[in-house]
Amino acid sequence: MRTILTIAGSDCSGGAGIQADLKTITSHRMYGMSVITALTAQNTTGVFGVMESTYEFTSMQIDAVFSDIRPDAVKIGMVPNNDIIKVISEKLVLHNAKNIVLDPVMVSTSGSRLINNDALDMLKTTLMPLATVITPNIPEAECLSGIRIKNKDDMEKAAAMISSLYSGHILIKGGHLEDTSDDLLYRHGELFWFEQEKILNKNTHGTGCTLSSAIACSLAEGFTVKESIYNAKQYVTGALKSNLNLGKGRGPLNHCWNL
Repeated sequence: MRTILTIAGSDCSGGAGIQADLKTITSHRMYGMSVITALTAQNTTGVFGVMESTYEFTSMQIDAVFSDIRPDAVKIGMVPNNDIIKVISEKLVLHNAKNIVLDPVMVSTSGSRLINNDALDMLKTTLMPLATVITPNIPEAECLSGIRIKNKDDMEKAAAMISSLYSGHILIKGGHLEDTSDDLLYRHGELFWFEQEKILNKNTHGTGCTLSSAIACSLAEGFTVKESIYNAKQYVTGALKSNLNLGKGRGPLNHCWNL
């Protein structure tokens, strides 16, 4: 059985973060493990509180996983401060982790900021270089590139700018575009567009967490980055089209649609 580690924040409402990751991993018939970087009080309507983990306890969690059940892939989500970013970077290097998918979670679906301002530079310089692929959405790509993104041309410009900081694969997700949901994969000046129909479903809580975890699952099975993204998009599309409707705000996906 393939083993996947998710390093992220916990969502008590079950739609995003650690909970979405473990559901996604299980739906891929793989074994999921978790390192919790923060507890959040949130639901489909917003984030009401965050309790961050410590450097020491995050370190203990990562060591406990790698010393016993080594992950075939690692997904990284919410990293709320410098200490958390520092220890994750140190431990992934120490344990020679492979197939790392970084979802640079900066803003929740409801618009709440989930990373400290002073942690952004450390994310760029220490954690991003370790990743096989990073998966920013458009607001996150704007933070990483420093430019506004209004269309597909802007996405290409932003990807080129981010590539000056990071030599791996960059997947800029187009879900915030008005007319399309096309995603851009960029590396070393080469780009590939994943064309995607706009799915009319407001319930998108945890979509980014789900996609990045699904990519990690395919990487663990030996698929290429492009193949892994394609597989993950098929899974997320099915989860959206299942039209689960829970909660009073932007509800969660149906992670079990394929079981």
